[in-house]
Amino acid sequence: FMAALTGLQAQPPAKTVIKPVTKPVTILKTTLDSVSYVLGEIAAFNLVQQGLGDVKINNTAFLRALNDILGKKKTLMDDVAANALLNNYMVKIQQEKVKPTIEEGQKFLAQNKLKPGVKTTASGLQYEVITEGTGIKPSAMDTFVCHYRGTLLNGTEFDASYNRNQPLTLGVSQVIRGWTEGLQLMAIGSKYKFYIPYELAYGPMGQGQIPGGSMLIFEVDLLDVKKYQTQ
Repeated sequence: FMAALTGLQAQPPAKTVIKPVTKPVTILKTTLDSVSYVLGEIAAFNLVQQGLGDVKINNTAFLRALNDILGKKKTLMDDVAANALLNNYMVKIQQEKVKPTIEEGQKFLAQNKLKPGVKTTASGLQYEVITEGTGIKPSAMDTFVCHYRGTLLNGTEFDASYNRNQPLTLGVSQVIRGWTEGLQLMAIGSKYKFYIPYELAYGPMGQGQIPGGSMLIFEVDLLDVKKYQTQ
């Protein structure tokens, strides 16, 4: 028993490592600092709201623009050029996001145009005559009256005047490009089916229940045409 005890080596006490206490670094030392930070939050939030939250911003250029505007200096781009640049950039970003939807529609249209009875115009609009009327055709300046049903490629109905029992009355040039073109092919009393590429519909941004990049299918009954009257 004593031999066992004497065989043990005394162990030195464990050293306690004491880490220095560091205070969090803050740049918000004054009220102006805090206001500046909040303004930065607002700018960032607005970017996120516009779908630009993932953009890798060049901080030098970003701060230059802020200083130019707040300093009432001449900016490097005028408003027209800046708006055009930003709109084109946002459309490009959105097109990438909805690329699968766009490709699905393009694949359908490529196959659909081969079907008997389906005609394709130079713009890419496809249409099918269900009933051919004998009345007059509208021009881009006229007003049309029609019943319609609109569906997505998967068959989801997003709108239909038939359900409201109230036909649509609107200017031929006040609707999506696919309709503006297609209506002018129809005579009063006609019923057509339109297959509209996303470029001639609501584009990559979409609208309401219509996802961005969607090609649309419409059944359209042209009931009447109100000719444009010059004053």
